[in-house]
Amino acid sequence: MEIRARAVHDGDVKPLHLFVVPGFADWEAAHAIAELRRHGGYSVEVVSLDGSPVESMGGVSVTASRKLSDVSAKDVAAFIMPGGDIWERDDPPPELFGVLTALDAERVPIAAICAATIAAVRAGLTRGRRHTSNGLAYLRHHVPDYADAEGYVEAPAVRDRGLITASGLSDVEFAQELMAELKVLSDADRELWAKLFRGGRLPPDS
Repeated sequence: MEIRARAVHDGDVKPLHLFVVPGFADWEAAHAIAELRRHGGYSVEVVSLDGSPVESMGGVSVTASRKLSDVSAKDVAAFIMPGGDIWERDDPPPELFGVLTALDAERVPIAAICAATIAAVRAGLTRGRRHTSNGLAYLRHHVPDYADAEGYVEAPAVRDRGLITASGLSDVEFAQELMAELKVLSDADRELWAKLFRGGRLPPDS
């Protein structure tokens, strides 16, 4: 087994921005940021609402490197939002909508998985775009005025014009779509990578 292809960048590589909320699902973006660092050469900025440390669902304390209000579209390779129960309980912070709108206007990729897809819907990112989540009924329950059902796709992960969405059971596919969006690895190597992690076995000749 050999995966060697790397991303080709012009000039400096902008960092990934990982937005963490209290109780965020620490595993959901782990594959993505690890492989984008390893094969794409990206660094990671951890963003919290006010720049304070955040504890994950697994009890891991994460130190933020910047606060949400400091995020600038010109300095973001992709904005990644893991899920977490808080997305289902509380309205997303109003500041987040402004950041997401600004990023989308500048065509910065935005990736939301599991319950974080609620924020993507509420920010209007799914209008006219194919997208997915933890189920159509899930979105309708948590976003009563959800009106984008015609673009909903029953798939592990969906990518459409810079928006990547995924169900909470699809961290591997989420990473695969993020790598595709940022042109990290070849198509064949991404397929091989996903097959390895989904199958749980190395090829016999590896």
